[in-house]
Amino acid sequence: MHPIICNIGPLTVYSYGLMLVLAFALGTFLAVIEAKKEKIDPEIIFNFTFTGFVFGILGSRLFYVIENLGFYIREPLEIIMLQRGGLSWFGGLMLGAFSGIIYLKNKKQDVYKILDLIAPFIALAQAIGRIGCLLNGCCYGKSSPSGIYFSNQEAFLIPTQAYSSLLLIIIFIALRFFQDRPHKLGQIFFIYLLLYSVKRFFIEFWRADNPVIFAGLTLFQILSIVIFCISLVKLFLISRSKN
Repeated sequence: MHPIICNIGPLTVYSYGLMLVLAFALGTFLAVIEAKKEKIDPEIIFNFTFTGFVFGILGSRLFYVIENLGFYIREPLEIIMLQRGGLSWFGGLMLGAFSGIIYLKNKKQDVYKILDLIAPFIALAQAIGRIGCLLNGCCYGKSSPSGIYFSNQEAFLIPTQAYSSLLLIIIFIALRFFQDRPHKLGQIFFIYLLLYSVKRFFIEFWRADNPVIFAGLTLFQILSIVIFCISLVKLFLISRSKN
């Protein structure tokens, strides 16, 4: 764990925030390069990623606060303490995608074409973000003698953040492989959702920060099943379409 990178005068540089900024910067940079290859206006990509990033952070935080509402009712000031972690990808997906799609619609862009272009770099950005989780000590795994020591939990825990980061890099590589081959509009994006939901479903068995709520599953495993099913149906429909 290394939640604080350094102090520059009165400014504290937190590892979690730094990794989020780095994830956005690198993901956007690579997406812009890809956009130029595809003859897509780079400004559209930058504005789309920036909109999705800002509203994605808001959605992620809102979902996390709702999930842990009892704590935040007792400690309302903690809601704005993003440097301590506490973001939910599912909330970010909903609000970030919604706001980004509205932007693309207003600009009269092909939504699936942009989503296909950006999907691999979302996975890469998430991989970097999970490194921030590891440094911050959040999103931790269950107790294990072969785990690593987390000082905030005073225990040896499974480094689920590191495993998630590695799997997301594999997803990034897989998506880039599919991206460079003939595909129909929307396939890359829904393959991303499919692969991510599988990854998250199984990682949840090792995590210790999310309670079981139904049939031995956590909320995020249930949401992963829903996203997996939706993605599977969409991929089937896309494969059957003429476009």
